[in-house]
Amino acid sequence: MTALAAPTLTLTRDLLTGSEWSPAVVRELYHLAADIKSRPDRYRGALGGRFLALIFEKPSLRTRVTFEVGIQSMGGSAVFLDHTASRLGERESVQDVARNLERWVQGIVARTFSQSAVEELADHASIPVINALSDRYHPCQALADFFTLEERFSSLRGLKLAYVGDGNNVCHSLLAAGARVGAHVRVATPAAYAPDSEIVADARRAARETRAKIEILTSPEEAVVGAQAVYTDVWASMGQEHEADARKDIFAPYQVNESLMELAAPDAVFLHCLPAHRGSEVTAGVMDSPRSIVYDQAENRLHVQKAILHMLLS
Repeated sequence: MTALAAPTLTLTRDLLTGSEWSPAVVRELYHLAADIKSRPDRYRGALGGRFLALIFEKPSLRTRVTFEVGIQSMGGSAVFLDHTASRLGERESVQDVARNLERWVQGIVARTFSQSAVEELADHASIPVINALSDRYHPCQALADFFTLEERFSSLRGLKLAYVGDGNNVCHSLLAAGARVGAHVRVATPAAYAPDSEIVADARRAARETRAKIEILTSPEEAVVGAQAVYTDVWASMGQEHEADARKDIFAPYQVNESLMELAAPDAVFLHCLPAHRGSEVTAGVMDSPRSIVYDQAENRLHVQKAILHMLLS
């Protein structure tokens, strides 16, 4: 059986931040992802004859495997370009990389340190570019996270998600996605590590359409009270390893532990984008508890990314 026809909604050519997609597009994405997850055989030929370049400056388990499996399971082929030893643009300009790749492949998936590198690829390539993680955004992760929460709670409208920790790329994308699905997102970080004010402002603008709510706090307890989902991430992201010791002391009060989870709603779940450091940002007891849905998140990276690929390339 052939795959469904591509959505008729107006799409941007690329997925660079997640904020370029409207609430309606995100809703269509989730409809498609649910169908792909329940009927994968229907989409086996969706990317038939298509090639995608995977450019990775950072190590990866979930992102690389889910994209490669997703592409191949829909009949496409992935070409992996390992840039962990040399940054994109060092050997050859990003502009030239983009203009070469557009002659050979039908899409680019890029996991980079710099958001500007992903955007430069998109500026110079006539083919879709997907941000698979940068220092500023992680859109595929956040889209999969809210898809996972919708599976658990049936509706995202008014769902209370508390993010506790560093105002990093994952936090930024949770704000962007949460605003577009109508969630109530509370972020609690140390004052000096709050999410970028421009990204917060964009999320609040999007929230007006969906009646979402965005709160930026410093108290983890205030953020978690009554929350249906509690989310954290590592305190020092890739490229910040030199700050790890200093951050450990600053973020210690932001650990997601059993006491903090007790403040959440009785049916609350725990989320983490992984990899996790048990005993640092989260205790082993929370990470491995029945409340933890971290592996559901990881599984749904596959289905949501397949939907993204289908929307941009079919």
